[in-house]
Amino acid sequence: MKQTRGFAVAMVVTTILTGAPDVQARDTTPSDGDAEVTFTPTGHGVRCGDTLTTNTLLTHDLQCPSSAPFALQVDGDGIVLDLGGHTIRRTGPENYESQGVVIANGRMVRNGTVQGFGKGITTTYNAEHLNVRLHQLAILDNEEGVHNLALGANFLVTNSRLSGNGTGLSGEFDASTGSFDVRSSVFSNNGTAMFADAHGIDVLDSTFTSNGRAFFCWDGLIRFRSSTIAWNDTVGTIPNDGDGYRICSEIRFENTLIANNAAFAQTTIPVWQPHKLSMIDSLVVHNGTGLQAYTLTVYIDGNIFHDNASGLTLSDREGFSTVPLTGIVRGNQFLANDGDGLRVQPPSTPTVIDNLALNNTGFGIYAPTAFDGGGNVARNNTAGNCVGIVCSPF
Repeated sequence: MKQTRGFAVAMVVTTILTGAPDVQARDTTPSDGDAEVTFTPTGHGVRCGDTLTTNTLLTHDLQCPSSAPFALQVDGDGIVLDLGGHTIRRTGPENYESQGVVIANGRMVRNGTVQGFGKGITTTYNAEHLNVRLHQLAILDNEEGVHNLALGANFLVTNSRLSGNGTGLSGEFDASTGSFDVRSSVFSNNGTAMFADAHGIDVLDSTFTSNGRAFFCWDGLIRFRSSTIAWNDTVGTIPNDGDGYRICSEIRFENTLIANNAAFAQTTIPVWQPHKLSMIDSLVVHNGTGLQAYTLTVYIDGNIFHDNASGLTLSDREGFSTVPLTGIVRGNQFLANDGDGLRVQPPSTPTVIDNLALNNTGFGIYAPTAFDGGGNVARNNTAGNCVGIVCSPF
């Protein structure tokens, strides 16, 4: 494929990194992250292994052994731990059971670095109804960057950087529930940036680059808005659990750039299989594979698929009761992709309306069983312009 769009991608990334607005989520206000707090004591005497029960401002780095139960524990109603620009770092051998900051009860951890633990920031099993903000943190080189152990815990992650972690955001399998709201944050060089298992993840104005995988949606839902997913090995994994109970209910992209990724899905699970795929006003350019989605319903509206190894392929999701895929594919542009621009595998029956397919090396639109909503345009596609629907050349 042609080596294009580098400048455009860089400009969008720069805009997202420098121009992200203040945000509000989960019963917090935009100013909460930097709100003035009265700290007593000042934090001079804080040592590894301490449990903090009042607002605390750290005044020095902490080098904490991996054998300790935790570096610090926060356990006070509504309290804030401000790292003061300092670092809490693991020393000694790697230990998956090591914990950096444990939140048993509290409102916020902010302004510093947590590095090198099995779990960088985590909750406790008996914590209930936590609403925690993580603000202006660097969460680096942990096995699990932020890991939820609690039921019903809600995290708001703002203006933070998660890098070099095995997994950036995650929850305990079969033991935790909750949500992650991510705002104006950067994920880079993680094995998996975000793992959804019985969690909802909502992402706004954030960047995912150079990760092994941007997301894994096993059980829950994930939404990206006004974000960038670029230069990752894999965009995401959405398996089909067969007759199991784990279901990715929806993967949704709005006004998001997906560019220069080596592949949409890993080679062993090459197809996304959520219950619903939504993609709105997004730009999909120069990716090393096309997007294959086997799902129950779709809403694909106003997107551009340009210069990818293939375009968009839709098909029915296999399950306990397999039914034809339905939904809307409208107002999209499929331009200069290797392979088909849009392929709808029989017997899927989405409504295809007002799409444009130009200069693809396969078919422009191949949709033998789709409903023809009219207004589709196709020309200069190598294998043919349209199958199953009527297309005009202009």
